[in-house]
Amino acid sequence: MKSMTAAEVRRAFVDFFVERGHTHHPSASLIPHDPTLLFTVAGMVPFKTYFTGEQQAPFSRAVTVQKCVRAGGKHNDLDEIGRTSRHLTFFEMLGNFSFGDYFKSDACAWAWELVTGVLGLDPERLWVTVHHSDDEAEAIWRDEVGVPAERIQRLGEDNYWRMADVGPCGPCSEIFWDKGPDYGPDGGPAHGGEERFVEVWNLVFMQFESTPDGTEIPLPKPSIDTGLGLERTVAVLQGVDSVWETDEFVALLDAAQRLAGAKLGESEPRDVSLRILADHARSTSLLVSDGVFPSNEDRGYVLRRIIRRAVRHAYLLGVEVPVMGGMVDAVVEVMGEAYPDLARNHGYVRDVIDREERRFHQTLRTGQAILDSRLEALDPGQPIDGEVAFLLHDTYGFPLEVTVEIAAERGVEVDTEGFAAAMSKQQERARSARSVAATDDVAPFVALFSATGPTEFCGRAELTTVGRVLYAADGRVVLDRTPFYAESGGQIGDTGEISCEATGARVRVVDTVYGVPDLHVHIVEAIDGGLRVGDEVTAAVDAERRAGIRRNHTATHILHWALREVLGDHVKQQGSWVGPDRLRFDFSHYEALTAEQITEVEDIVNSEVLDNESCRHYETTFDHAQQIGAIAFFGEKYGDMVRVLEAGRHSVELCGGTHVRALGDIGAFHITSEASIGANMRRLEAITGHDTLTLLRDQQSRIDDVARSLGVPSAELADGVAKRQSETKALRTEVAELRRRLALSRAPELAATAVEGVVVARVDDVGRDGLRDLAVSIRDIDGVKAVVLGTALDSGGAALAAAATEGGDFHAGELIGDAKKTIGGGGRSAADLCVAGGRDADRLDEALELARAAAGIAPEAERTGRIP
Repeated sequence: MKSMTAAEVRRAFVDFFVERGHTHHPSASLIPHDPTLLFTVAGMVPFKTYFTGEQQAPFSRAVTVQKCVRAGGKHNDLDEIGRTSRHLTFFEMLGNFSFGDYFKSDACAWAWELVTGVLGLDPERLWVTVHHSDDEAEAIWRDEVGVPAERIQRLGEDNYWRMADVGPCGPCSEIFWDKGPDYGPDGGPAHGGEERFVEVWNLVFMQFESTPDGTEIPLPKPSIDTGLGLERTVAVLQGVDSVWETDEFVALLDAAQRLAGAKLGESEPRDVSLRILADHARSTSLLVSDGVFPSNEDRGYVLRRIIRRAVRHAYLLGVEVPVMGGMVDAVVEVMGEAYPDLARNHGYVRDVIDREERRFHQTLRTGQAILDSRLEALDPGQPIDGEVAFLLHDTYGFPLEVTVEIAAERGVEVDTEGFAAAMSKQQERARSARSVAATDDVAPFVALFSATGPTEFCGRAELTTVGRVLYAADGRVVLDRTPFYAESGGQIGDTGEISCEATGARVRVVDTVYGVPDLHVHIVEAIDGGLRVGDEVTAAVDAERRAGIRRNHTATHILHWALREVLGDHVKQQGSWVGPDRLRFDFSHYEALTAEQITEVEDIVNSEVLDNESCRHYETTFDHAQQIGAIAFFGEKYGDMVRVLEAGRHSVELCGGTHVRALGDIGAFHITSEASIGANMRRLEAITGHDTLTLLRDQQSRIDDVARSLGVPSAELADGVAKRQSETKALRTEVAELRRRLALSRAPELAATAVEGVVVARVDDVGRDGLRDLAVSIRDIDGVKAVVLGTALDSGGAALAAAATEGGDFHAGELIGDAKKTIGGGGRSAADLCVAGGRDADRLDEALELARAAAGIAPEAERTGRIP
């Protein structure tokens, strides 16, 4: 057996498989793309879509040394850390993968060759397990590889791998190392001591597709997924009993002992605390380096829990000063060569973890003292009350899991159900107290802000800046410094591009917002590749778009002043929206502005623009701003220091947005609309600069087009339109008279359709008045007792007219009483003549049918009475 360091094992494993045609794929991030996982928990996670067929693998064979964390959710080893010889929160999985290329024979042969040849493990102390159904694998190990049959054992579900209830699955085979009789009974992995037989390598044979009904269908291209645990393998190679005695952990434990002023071997509880410091320093350092931040949600919460757990165990060792920063230094020294990103992000990682530790120290001291007093007061067998646990959590920020862990060390349980009930009551009170629920996931940014402080905004002086990526996940990027303005104060966020010269990555910034106050978050879409934490990047704002926003934003301030000049001092800004192509300004006022007032406001603003006074935008105290009469904007929160905009000689207001250098830069100002948005609230929309010129050109072009169509010069357009309207009115009157005469000429023809002296008909191409006159003409013909006519009007809707002989059997209003309701109308109900109008012309035929029914005429009469 060769004694090899962890670094030597990494290199040997990768070199072995590269020589056999595998592509060396660097470790993926601990933040997986798989939404079902908090962390990358196995070597195959980055390749999951290749195995499921969702993506085509760019290579047929791969080898990796993958960073993994198991500390939350389904995959959680956190409570075992430090108490066993092999459990870790962070570990490294060495793996070789075949995507439809080689299968069991090569996988088994190469695994055996590597462990016995390259790593030099004694084959007489190696055991192999296979699934009880996998005759093929057993035969390969026995007949092709040469493993003695007595050291091949069959296991059940432990040797069968499934990605999920449906999808790729298959049997697996494991290689175990026998540590010897000092560690437990013989009998192999299936029957011997758990501490004696250590799993070194797991080979998964993906050869089936599991269907919803449980059927397993052979895959057309079976694949291989293997995982060799680096830490366990190194322990075997170095001939030590546990991972804590391997070379990298020895270095980390040396640092823990030095920083904590403690020594291994003093007591088992203190040894556990030192191991937890070493392990948790590894996991937290690499998690933060990969972009996870302490928070109260999801993976950020797990990270916070790990950091706080480490801090508590340092506290148990008697340490009351920060130690995690020193532990980060040790981790970087040990693992920085294997993971260059960790070395590159060293300062940042140290800062994040150190800040989190310092924040937790006071919480820990206070909570520990309260909990100790409560524990001492308990009767034997009595649990910690849930309300007490909640008090520690809610008032002092003492995590429930820390309470549970401390209590368990004293043999005391915690009433977690009581804690949950108290938490539920508090959440209900909070829901009742707030009017708006939070919708954005800000937890990562709360943690990031705590670790790094505010973003340095340099976008007032420059539009292109070099910065470093602090966060990059889920389409959101945070830099240490940025020229991108984050949406606030009514001004929308900047857009543009962020690029990394070193990697060639480019992303499009589609918006910029605040993750938390003073922390700029860039919403991005990939152009070419993606950004990573630690990348040095160039951030460039869309300059033309920003220029438009600046013009419109400064214009809102001049507009506010102008409105107060025209309407009175009661006018106060109530909201605004500033974009690159327009502005919107909401203000208090009790009535609509007249056309003259709008013109006056426009004239005042444009006069200020033409005067081209300079703009002064500076920072001062809030008290001083109030002393000089600066007006605060609605809805904004101001601290001790504020920014004041002096826009020309008249407008002085608080504003943190971006603005022009002189009022002339605004260009022509034009109000496009004015409307009410509520009681005593008005809204103006306006444009500036090039947009005003574009609108004026478009309007002039339309005027010229209309003038040409009327055959008059543009300057005489109003007279030309008036003349054309007069001509049109005369023509309409003439057409209506002609239609009326034409309709009256149909009277004899319609009278001839009478059934029992009643005429019911639909008449087209006649107006309301013509319909009435026609009904009277038909009624006055001998033999006609009553008439009901209907028409669809050119202007929309329908009309009905009913006429009945005086003193006869019919009442005109009653004949169309139901009919007029059918077309959605009404009208006076007279006995001899009644006219009604309605909106629904589509139901005119139905209305006429009702009129027939009212007159006692059979329905079929409709067809004979209709005149097209």
